[in-house]
Amino acid sequence: MSKILIVENLTKSFQSSGRSLTVLDDVSFTVEEGESLAIVGPSGSGKTTLLGLCAGLDVSTSGFVSLAEMKLNAMGEDDRAYVRNQFVGFIFQNFQLLPTLTALENVTVPLELRGEKIYKEKGRELLDRVGLGDRMDHYPSQLSGGEQQRVAMARAFITSPKILFADEPTGNLDEETAEKVTELLFNINKQEGTTLVMVTHNLELAAHTERILQIKGGKLVSDKKSSEVS
Repeated sequence: MSKILIVENLTKSFQSSGRSLTVLDDVSFTVEEGESLAIVGPSGSGKTTLLGLCAGLDVSTSGFVSLAEMKLNAMGEDDRAYVRNQFVGFIFQNFQLLPTLTALENVTVPLELRGEKIYKEKGRELLDRVGLGDRMDHYPSQLSGGEQQRVAMARAFITSPKILFADEPTGNLDEETAEKVTELLFNINKQEGTTLVMVTHNLELAAHTERILQIKGGKLVSDKKSSEVS
């Protein structure tokens, strides 16, 4: 298996009130194609910052990220956006659906941006797979939180991404809905053979992945198979 994600000596600092604040400090790890990985840690530990750097939403102060054999740090924003559109899927805690678009239109946006023609058919198929075949013409405001996250999940998979980044994907859902969304996410991810990198504070959710990285105070303090984490 080849490495789809390489993170090497990654450091991210910000200027705050005239002082330098280091959010990530010399973090290194690799992810194989098809692997599932959770990044856990307390609030403010740098998890979401790390995810954003891995996905090319931001660039590090030092060190580098290689995604699908491309070094993101050497790219401008337009090139990083192209890499994201071609290789990356996203699921966010707050769904990030466009309120003026229907469920189907939200799902198909990434393929439309690529200029692909047969996008509605694939969108319908994915909404069927997440159990929303009868809700395609509904707007986000007409959907429950769990339904909105399932729409977001369908949108994330529509481009057949090589890697999926999920940021607290069940964070805004009640326990029962979260369990259903988790089962659906991991089932589709397995069927598609997608690499999954997920940020969560929920250790039960993290246990569904093959490997768990623990971040504390911006440092990587543990990298274990999920079966070895108590």
